Amino acid sequence: MENNNVPKHLYFYSVGLSYKKADAEVRGQFSLDAVAKTRLLEQAKNDGIESLLVTSTCNRTEIYGFAEHPFQLIKLICDNSNGSVDAFQKVGFVYKNQEAINHMFRVGTGLDSQILGDFEIISQIKTSFIHSKSMNLANAFMERLVNAVIQASKRIKTETEISSGATSVSFASVQYILKNVEDISNKNILLFGTGKIGRNTCENLVKHTKNEHITLINRTKDKAEKLAGKLNLIVKDYSELHLELQKADVVVVATGAQNPTVDKAILNLKKPLLILDLSIPKNVNENVEELEGVTLIHMDYLSQLTDETLENRKLHIPAAEVIIEEIKEEFVTWMKGRKFAPTINALKDKLNAIKASELDFQSKKIADFNEEQAEIISNRIIQKITTHFANHLKDDDTMVDESIEWIEKVFKIKAS
Repeated sequence: MENNNVPKHLYFYSVGLSYKKADAEVRGQFSLDAVAKTRLLEQAKNDGIESLLVTSTCNRTEIYGFAEHPFQLIKLICDNSNGSVDAFQKVGFVYKNQEAINHMFRVGTGLDSQILGDFEIISQIKTSFIHSKSMNLANAFMERLVNAVIQASKRIKTETEISSGATSVSFASVQYILKNVEDISNKNILLFGTGKIGRNTCENLVKHTKNEHITLINRTKDKAEKLAGKLNLIVKDYSELHLELQKADVVVVATGAQNPTVDKAILNLKKPLLILDLSIPKNVNENVEELEGVTLIHMDYLSQLTDETLENRKLHIPAAEVIIEEIKEEFVTWMKGRKFAPTINALKDKLNAIKASELDFQSKKIADFNEEQAEIISNRIIQKITTHFANHLKDDDTMVDESIEWIEKVFKIKAS
């Protein structure tokens, strides 16, 4: 499914790994923070890659882009993360052309999310596209595809109930707390990290626990203060983390750090402590479980929790898939037209050149030659011929690449 703007030996790929085959530890190795994403895009540009989009979330790290071979994209991920090619080969995936397009639609519409119908990924795809475009790494194909996926996501949200309820990792964590911690409204809750998942978790905690003892800590204090101002919560300095951990009954860790920020060395507990680690890579060292009274729950466990809301969502998958197919068909029609249009234009130019040569010859050979009428007739014939070729290329049963190659060979033309 080559884009018309790139050489024909390039293919559209999606490569990456997700929660389906890679556990949290492995996903953490391949995780890309903001700096790593920028570095990856710069490397891609230096490698001569024309269009690329990279996403890295709690559940997946993926690249969508054009390349001669998928290893060019796999290498970009491995060069800019702590993951290795060997590890990628065990858990990674490679989709090509139409399969890669299908994959982006399923990811962007929440059908491939760890919790079905979790639509947070679409905003991350939007942000990633804006980042790529700012670095001139987004061609017309990528822009049209991302817009089509956004359109499908919006329609599925409004026309189906697949996102009914508030099921997400952040919501699941709050549900777990409510079910497993008695008298939660009077417990001390500490939220460490105020990124997107942290903010969502905080909002759910306030809404569902009625707790007035929630403390926020973030490395950048003003971000925590901004969120606390909206929700009327307490903010403490990052330097006070070890003190606040001793006071807490429940700790939610949702930072973007690349290494664990909480381990048993900074815990001096005198009461039971529930820790929920919602970070990728993991931000809580598993050695905390060596301490008596500590319960550590990771987001992968929370994502496995199914409830009635989630089961009901599955009933709406067919309706969502119908919407995806409808919008995807529009995109594929656009793509095929864009693909063969240069060949049809080149064919038309070739026929017009033949026409001009022949009219010139006949005007010299035939007395009283009516060049105006000959021009009208020959133009109509050229239009009919090119329309026949265009209709053939539009046909769903047509092998477009082979047909384009055949037309260019027969008429000795080369599409620009």
